[in-house]
Amino acid sequence: MRKSLSAKFNFLKATLILLLFFGSKINAQNQADSENTVISYDLKWSERTALSILNEYPNAWQLDGNDRPKWDYKMGFVLSGFEKLYQKTNDKKYQKYIKDYVDGMIDSTGNIKKYDIKEYNIDYLNPGKLLFNLYDETKDSRYLQIIGKLRNQLESQPRTPSGGFWHKQIYPNQMWIDGLYMAEPFYTQFTVKYEKGKSLDDIAKQFEIVQNHFVDKKTGLVYQAWDESKEIAWADKQTGTSPTIWGRGIGWYMVALVETLDYFPKSHPKYKVLVSYLEQISKSVNQYKSESGLWYQVADKPELYANYVEPSASGMIIYAFAKGANKGYLSSSYKTTAKKSFESFVKEFVKVDKKGEINILNVSSNVGLGGKPFRDGTNNYYLSSKTKENGAIGLGAFLLAAIELEK
Repeated sequence: MRKSLSAKFNFLKATLILLLFFGSKINAQNQADSENTVISYDLKWSERTALSILNEYPNAWQLDGNDRPKWDYKMGFVLSGFEKLYQKTNDKKYQKYIKDYVDGMIDSTGNIKKYDIKEYNIDYLNPGKLLFNLYDETKDSRYLQIIGKLRNQLESQPRTPSGGFWHKQIYPNQMWIDGLYMAEPFYTQFTVKYEKGKSLDDIAKQFEIVQNHFVDKKTGLVYQAWDESKEIAWADKQTGTSPTIWGRGIGWYMVALVETLDYFPKSHPKYKVLVSYLEQISKSVNQYKSESGLWYQVADKPELYANYVEPSASGMIIYAFAKGANKGYLSSSYKTTAKKSFESFVKEFVKVDKKGEINILNVSSNVGLGGKPFRDGTNNYYLSSKTKENGAIGLGAFLLAAIELEK
């Protein structure tokens, strides 16, 4: 009798444990499902994209498949879209996503983790743009300290003989076109906000150097890089430019112009000059879009074998066209072009999964010049770089374009 009662007790005990175990798993799954809810098709593309990013990358440092936290220009680019979306919607979760990233990358004394000014990496300035609004909203002194430290980097950043910022310490006498985006919007906002605009001439000079040395005379498009010394192996011995006109490079330059103009005073003599640069590159790039209104990886050679339309380049150019027209820098016809190209972007690159999450297809991987192993910057180098789904620059470009077009 005792054995029978004991056996029944043990059976009930085991059953209870199993119920508790499976119940906890079901609760955990339900919680996970609630955190990654299906995204409504009724929302705008901009919010659907932002929510997809939040679901896929709970921490912004995970963007682009990163496996550890990093102060990185790609995060700065995507989060600049979140900042604009927060300003439009006043939805606190977008601001929290930015703040969580920044707070995870700085310490209690106002230092960026693993930041070394001696690298003179101009990419480090881009995430610094996020700190202006964070400081204005929170008055956390750490944000202001970091803004100042990044400004100090520019003060001692090495320059070419013509006065252009080196891209990094390890790339002597080289300006890269994406460096204009990394530095100038931050630099302009800082000098207008805290220096009474004393550095505006220097900012305009960076763009002037691009116009004088990066612009291809035949196409009006810009090369990715320029070595003033003409010593690096990829540099043309006559012009110093790199070999390829890269679609995303054009995008970086156009976004640099429209976002610098956000803060550049209209009363300054160089304001109209910067607008003319935007008009020039916009007119040129508009002639090199595909039949559907998108732009190629190697921008000036659509007929090149293995060339392809590329989402990060296309999204950036769409964003710059729309913003330029909205701000009055460009004619309204560019807004019309941007809308048509945006529709083509959605058809070509956007895949929506069963949860309603946005995925951007065929984003070019990150490319560069020089280094070890040596990157020669040829057309073939750009065309042989792997593409991937949801590359951070592709996501960010689509988000910015959708916000600007109110899509």
